[in-house]
Amino acid sequence: MDVATIARLQFATTASIHFLFVALSLGLVVFVIAMETAYVVTGNAVFERMTKFWGRLYVVNYGVGIIGGIVVELQFALNWSNLTKGFGDAFGGALALETLTAFFVESALLGAWIFGWGVLGRKTHLALIWLVGVSAYVSALWILAANAFLQHPVGAPDTTGRYFAGFGTLLRNPNLWDAFLHVVFASLIVGSTFVAGVSAWHILKRTGEAAFFRRSLRMAVAVLPVGTLATVHWGMLQLVVIEDTQPMKLAVLETIGTVETIGTVEMSGTGEYAPPEWIGVAYQVMLRTGFGLVLLSVVLVALLFRDWIVRLRVPLHVLVAAIPIPFAVVVAGWLVREVGRQPWTVYGLLTTEQAVTSMAPGAVLAAFLATAGVMLGLATAGYWLIARFARRGPEDNAFGVPLGQAEPAGPPDTAVI
Repeated sequence: MDVATIARLQFATTASIHFLFVALSLGLVVFVIAMETAYVVTGNAVFERMTKFWGRLYVVNYGVGIIGGIVVELQFALNWSNLTKGFGDAFGGALALETLTAFFVESALLGAWIFGWGVLGRKTHLALIWLVGVSAYVSALWILAANAFLQHPVGAPDTTGRYFAGFGTLLRNPNLWDAFLHVVFASLIVGSTFVAGVSAWHILKRTGEAAFFRRSLRMAVAVLPVGTLATVHWGMLQLVVIEDTQPMKLAVLETIGTVETIGTVEMSGTGEYAPPEWIGVAYQVMLRTGFGLVLLSVVLVALLFRDWIVRLRVPLHVLVAAIPIPFAVVVAGWLVREVGRQPWTVYGLLTTEQAVTSMAPGAVLAAFLATAGVMLGLATAGYWLIARFARRGPEDNAFGVPLGQAEPAGPPDTAVI
């Protein structure tokens, strides 16, 4: 294989694995925020237990995801130096803000939330998790702003020939907002399905926390239609933008066949081009699975009536089996978006062959094997830990603070010296 192919495989592998953790973090933090808000408002200890249980799973997932994010970020300098040289001034600022938000602001706030149990007041502690959630979505916005530039470059070259785009220009990119909202609600599907599936597993196993997990199950099932319907809505709106900015991608998505049956498109004098035809299959899988999840979510909400979702038992088995489905769908969607712009790295301006760093194939292959091994190891360890804590169920002394001691006891006694 040539250098470009190996570099693309490396980025696809690392980014896909990293995106799995990102999607769960964005979806799960919404439930943690809702549960702690309910606890602070009502004072009901059940919501405190729910916050601790699902919050611990969120923390484990976030910790593994943030390590994987470092691996993904390093590839821009390692394998794609020609991209950063020519267009780093345009999308580098968005990447920098994403890094600062996720690796510093969000991490610091989450650390304060973790160690703030029993130290900070309830409202202050609640404010921290709200800020964690806001910073998570701000981080996602900036990474998608950088990606939207690659999909549809905005701005203009300066006098030296380097491309530049201000933050306002990046945020007005037509390829940004529909994609961002699509990712937001797709992540909500991931989080809802995860919470519902884990809750269903405990109910089926009769682990002794039936009331606890029935409440979590009902909350997740009630939220699931919001995620499915909104994801389909914003996904469909993206087709309008793609038609204007990436017509060949749309042609391949809507036609499963040969490029000759679709035709070719000329753009800026660069000649014929077409993305790989298999993205049409990935798109159909994503689309049909998405509609299937819409139908499933509506049926599950109906089954909440008189607790039929638990009494029938079959829906619980379906929810457990459905946990990995949204993860697979978000990866399929990422592949459609990214591979669909090939052979461009910066659409219409810089091809993938031009963007890749000039290195020996052996060196690139070694880096690929090393980074893929790290990411697979992180994913294995991360999901093993998540599964372990999920099976153990709620623990009242999670985060080192017994149940009911979320409020600080007061200032420590002082001694007279």
